[in-house]
Amino acid sequence: MSFSPFSRPTDIEAAIARLRSRWAWFVAFGAFAVALGLATLALANVATIFSVYLIALFVIMVGWSEIILGVNAHIWSHRLPLILVGLLYVVAGSFMLANPLTGAAAFTLLLGAALLATGVARAVFGASLPEGPSVFIVLAGALTSVLGMIILFDWPDNSSYVLGLFLGVDLLFYGASWIGFGLLVRER
Repeated sequence: MSFSPFSRPTDIEAAIARLRSRWAWFVAFGAFAVALGLATLALANVATIFSVYLIALFVIMVGWSEIILGVNAHIWSHRLPLILVGLLYVVAGSFMLANPLTGAAAFTLLLGAALLATGVARAVFGASLPEGPSVFIVLAGALTSVLGMIILFDWPDNSSYVLGLFLGVDLLFYGASWIGFGLLVRER
C-alpha cells in the first residue's frame, strides 16, 4: 500500500460530503451555545458563583483521589506527601464551597495575573520574531496584558462577575465558530 500526497484532499472532500447533510445540526448546536453565552453574560454574577462551586467540587474530588493514592502507596515516603497534598486540596475546595465569593476573588486575581504574565511573554516573544506575523503577536500580547491589568486594577471589586463574563464570551465565540463551521460545510 503506497501513500499518495494527493489522496488527502479527496479524504477531506469525502468527509465534508458526509457532513453536508448534518450542517443544520452544527448550526443548531452553535446557536444553542450562543444562547447559553448570552444567558451567562446576562447572569454573570450567578455564572461566576456556579463556576466557583463546580471548580471547588472538582478540587475536592482530586483531593480525595490523592488521599486514596497516598493510603494505598507501598512506600511510606510516597504516602505522606500524597496524603498531605490531598488534604490541602480537600481543605481548599471546602473553603471555596463555604466562601464562594472569596474563591471567586482568588480565581479572579490569578486570572488577572496570568493574563498579564502571558501577555508580556507573548509580546516579548513576538518582538524577537522576524518581520511579518510578529506585529500581530506583539499586539495580541499587548491586548492580553491590558486585559490582565484591567482585571487587576479593579480587583477585588470585579470578582463577582469576571469569571462569568469570561465564560459568557467564550460560549459566544464557541457557538459562533460552530455556526460558521456548519455554514461552511453546507456551502462546500
